[in-house]
Amino acid sequence: MSSWAGTKLEDRKAARRSQLIDAAVDLLGAEDGPALSVRAACRHAKLTERYFYESFTDREALVAAAYEHVGALAHQVLVDAVQAAPTPDARAEAAVTAFVELIVDDPRQGRVLLLAPMTEPALSRRGVELLPAFAALVRDQLSNGADDLDRQMTAIGLVGALANLFIAYLDGTLEVPRDRLVRHCVALVLNADK
Repeated sequence: MSSWAGTKLEDRKAARRSQLIDAAVDLLGAEDGPALSVRAACRHAKLTERYFYESFTDREALVAAAYEHVGALAHQVLVDAVQAAPTPDARAEAAVTAFVELIVDDPRQGRVLLLAPMTEPALSRRGVELLPAFAALVRDQLSNGADDLDRQMTAIGLVGALANLFIAYLDGTLEVPRDRLVRHCVALVLNADK
């Protein structure tokens, strides 16, 4: 194993890959729209193209990695929020608040997760593939009063409704104070479980 300045080669590669993913999130999630190219990502990460190709085969692979990074972060934030809350009402509030903090407080991440799949051909399929994981999280929080199929349909519908609300908020077509957005989303979650 090669080592430079006390850092192993694998660790340096992982750090460079992380820098490129961070750059991709910045560029894909830019307010004025995505401006992601291999050259732009390298420039933003302060790395040469040689290091880009050490981790990614092409631009689409970087786009997918950035999307998967934000998707995994969103999933973990929701899991952590739900686990820490003792009641259904507290879980709904915690989950919505945690998600809003992730995608609204850092709108780059929200734009990558929710808007980029609509404009990036590399993500069109990935956006659809990520939805079942979020629907499963919601389904698991719904009461046991409904059968599995009803819980599944409610969860899928709820994820779609919430995603569209957050998309409208992020793209500026829904102008509402953040606290009202959170309250409305929490109410949707709680009412879906009745």
